[in-house]
Parts: sequence; structure tokens; C-alpha cells
Amino acid sequence: MKQLTSYEGLHCANCGASMQGEFCHECGQSTHSVLKPMHHMVEETVETVLHIDGRIVHTLPPLLLKPGFLTLEYFSGRRVRYIAPFRLMFVLCLLAFFVCHLRVEDSHIELGPNTQVNTTGNAFDAATTPAAVNLALQQQLADLQRARAAMGPVSNLAASNLAAAENALRQQAAQRLQALGAAPASGISPKPSTDMPAATAAAKDDHTQDIHTKISDDWLTRSSRIEIAWLPEFVNHRLSGSADHFKANIRALKSPGASRQEAYARMLSNFFGVLPQTMFVMIPLFALLLKLFYVFRRRLYMEHLIVALHSHAYLFLSLLLGVSLGALSNWLAPHAAWATHPLHWLEWGLALWIPVYLLIMQKRIYHQGWPMTLLKFWCIGWCYFWLLLFALTVAAALGMAR
Repeated sequence: MKQLTSYEGLHCANCGASMQGEFCHECGQSTHSVLKPMHHMVEETVETVLHIDGRIVHTLPPLLLKPGFLTLEYFSGRRVRYIAPFRLMFVLCLLAFFVCHLRVEDSHIELGPNTQVNTTGNAFDAATTPAAVNLALQQQLADLQRARAAMGPVSNLAASNLAAAENALRQQAAQRLQALGAAPASGISPKPSTDMPAATAAAKDDHTQDIHTKISDDWLTRSSRIEIAWLPEFVNHRLSGSADHFKANIRALKSPGASRQEAYARMLSNFFGVLPQTMFVMIPLFALLLKLFYVFRRRLYMEHLIVALHSHAYLFLSLLLGVSLGALSNWLAPHAAWATHPLHWLEWGLALWIPVYLLIMQKRIYHQGWPMTLLKFWCIGWCYFWLLLFALTVAAALGMAR
């Protein structure tokens, strides 16, 4: 129970006004000092966290299961029980993209927990005899086979990465044998790619291919110099540096070995790094679309912005749950395959619920008939799809230019 405190005779330390409560009615400053013992700071932190947790309990279930409920509550003035729209969207956006980043990195090449596959060539460099090279290669390939068996069903990207790792091991072993003066065995040479028949690959014009490669390499190795007259010098310098980074990443992607993996990881990290800023730009644009399509409803732009914030918060929450369910399903597949089927059904249900949720939300908030709501829902979705595609393309370009 909160204790009653008398503020008679106290004055505000900031403006000198007589205090009538915990906060000054003139300037708003609190009577509490920030210079407190550490245990008081811990108590206030715990109280703040518990208060936020209480609001999370009241916010997340209706956000996921009740289309438009939070927005209508916010319009009605009942806001204290729920997390503010921008804060809700911001936190869910960061969490969703963080989990997606981890998931994409894991799916790039998924290995078993106790499996170590060496594709850097260190094991072959340490081998001093052809027999040692062959033994090291057999060990590495055995580890790779165990990793493939432990993964179970894999995506096309993971299977391609495993095949590339196997070819890299065979190529490094062949190079080591050549350095030792021994001829590579028949099973060491890299396997030919199944994507292109050998006859088609042999029929290519080598001279034309060399010319195209030289032109491409010249463009990638040439330093960029961007000079736009109406832009400041530091902006032109920044654009030139970004263009050089873009070319460097392209060259790294074309080169085999560890540099390609490093470039991929770097660009992936940069892409997910700019995605939150990209979505912060898309939300006002989505609110502007709502304003244009519902211009005769005489609603303020701020109301449409709140609708956009809650809509994107729901999308980020759905993305977070979907990626988490997918990761949980892959983790359970080797141990309890029967549990993956309900998780897949939940993923499909969550994906199908997204358009239904957004349609019902739009119907409840703007109070129009179903034919007009369906028409506007389709038009807004079509426009937003192309805007989002353009924004993701820009984000990918920015990720490659860093």
C-alpha cells in the first residue's frame, strides 16, 4: 500500500514553487533525487520491469488474436494497460529481424553440434606425405557425411553449401598432393557440377568467356569516382566509397574459398542492419496509403499512423513466431520427428491468419461494407507490396555497399 506523504513546506529545487505532490505543478520536476543507494536503484528497476511485463501480458495476446482491438482501445483513450504503439512496433521489429538473422546464418550451412569440418586447408598443409593427405581427406569427408546425416531433411541452400564444402576439400587435397609432387588419386578430384552437362560446358567458347571475364574484372577493379555537382564534396566521397565497397563485395562473392563466405556473412549482416531503418520509412508510407484510400472518412493522419504501427507490430510478431517455430521444428526433427508435424501446421495456420487478420482489422477500424473493404484491402496491399519490394532492394544494395 502506498504511504501518504505530506509535502507541506517543500519547494521545487528547480523553480522554487511550493510542492503539492511528488511532481512540481509548475515545471514538472520530481521531488525524488537521482542520488540514491544502489539497493533503491535495484528496487525501482525491478518495479519498472514488472510493470512492463504486466503491460506485455495485456498487449501481446490481443495483438495476435483480436484484429483491431488495440487500435480501437487506443482511440477510445484506454491506453495505460497497453504498450505504446511505437514502442511495441520497435521492440518486435528488432526481435524479429534479430531472430531472422540468426536463422538465416544457421541455414547457410547447418552442421551437427559435435561436427567440425575444416575447409581452410590447414589439415592438408600439415600433411607431409601423400598418404597423410589421403587420410586427412577421408577424415574430413567422413565428418561431412556425419553432418549431412545429422541434419536430416535440408533446404536446397544447405545442400548446395555441403556440396561446395566437399568439392573445396577435394580441391585443397589435390593442390597439396601436387605441391608434394604426387599425382592426385581418382577420388580426390572435385566432382563435376550436375547443374550443367559436361558436353554443354565443353562446348562453350573459351575465348569469349575470357573476354567477358576480363571486362567484368576491369569494371570491378577500377576505382569509383562519383562527382555530382549539386551535392557536397563529403557526400560524393561517401558515395564513391560505397561504390568501391559494392565492387569489393562482388569480387569476394566471385572468388572461391573463405573470402566468399566472409563476404556473404558481411552482406547478410549489413542487410539485416538496415532493415529496421527501412521499415521505419515504410510505416509512414503505409499510413499515407491509408490516408489516401480513406480520405473521405475524415480521419487524421495520426490515426492512420497508429493503425500502421499496430499492423506492422502484428506482422513482426507473426514473423518472430513463424521463424521460432521453424527453428524449433528443425531442432526437434532428429530427436522427435512426430513433433514436427504439429509445428508445421501451426506455421501454416499462422501464415494463413495474416491476411485474414489484416482484413478484419481494416473492416473493424474503418467501418465500411465488405465489398468496399475487400477492394481497398487489395489495392492497398498491391501498392504496399511494390513499395516493400523496392525498399528491400534498396536495403540489399545498401548491405552490399558497406
